[in-house]
Amino acid sequence: MEQAKGYIASDNKRKVTTHRLLEMKQRGEKISMLTAYDYSMAAVIDQAGMDVILVGDSASNVMVGNTTTLPMTVDQMIYHGKSVMNAVKRAMVVIDMPFGSYQGNPVEAVSNAVKIMKETQADCLKLEGGKEILESVQRILSAGIPIMGHLGLMPQSINKYGTYAVRAQEEEEARKLLDDAHLLQEAGCCSIVLEKIPATLAKKVAEELTIPVIGIGAGSFVDGQVLVMHDMLGLNKSFSPRFLRRYANLYDEIESAVQRYISDVKSSDFPSEKESY
Repeated sequence: MEQAKGYIASDNKRKVTTHRLLEMKQRGEKISMLTAYDYSMAAVIDQAGMDVILVGDSASNVMVGNTTTLPMTVDQMIYHGKSVMNAVKRAMVVIDMPFGSYQGNPVEAVSNAVKIMKETQADCLKLEGGKEILESVQRILSAGIPIMGHLGLMPQSINKYGTYAVRAQEEEEARKLLDDAHLLQEAGCCSIVLEKIPATLAKKVAEELTIPVIGIGAGSFVDGQVLVMHDMLGLNKSFSPRFLRRYANLYDEIESAVQRYISDVKSSDFPSEKESY
């Protein structure tokens, strides 16, 4: 038992890489993944021991206030990616390729992928889709850039769906998802995110694939979990899907702190004599 503890403690000091994620799946160790978009929060999350940090295009929602992820640009993702990379020492950093940067022209997809990797020095990119984007996936991988796939509910396709409801509940869509997962693995993707699909289907995907499968709203039978940092810390009060567990209520705590500051300023309680030069 002591030897096992020592191994894990020592292992946790290693930089997380695509190879380490594969090792974690093989030994049954769950993978923890959380979003971050700025230096300060990325530093805290990395120091806490997170395995993977996702610089998600969800920044469009939680950092900018857009209703979808679609407005994010390559340059905006690079800005957030650089900020996170400046803080991270251990976690593997994955950056979302934004909508329109890889779906149409595979040559442009490689160019955008190289630009993001060169300017951020991130570890991996994440792309949404299966067979439809396979040529872009193959070309990016051929450039030596690791890819994390993303299937199930794909936020960049929200206008096609028209709803954020659970995906792949019907047999045809479930079969396509499973086929796409195998295609992504065969192409060379290092891992796959499954979003908002039935737990039984996610379990089947995780069991059939040799690469790690990370879920968000995909049940507990996958190889790891990812959440949006603002959601799990309770900074976002308007988003409450079934799969979300809030580990803090920072919205109320921050609001209370700000109100106390306002009160202290207006009453001349702040700054005090000890806080003055």
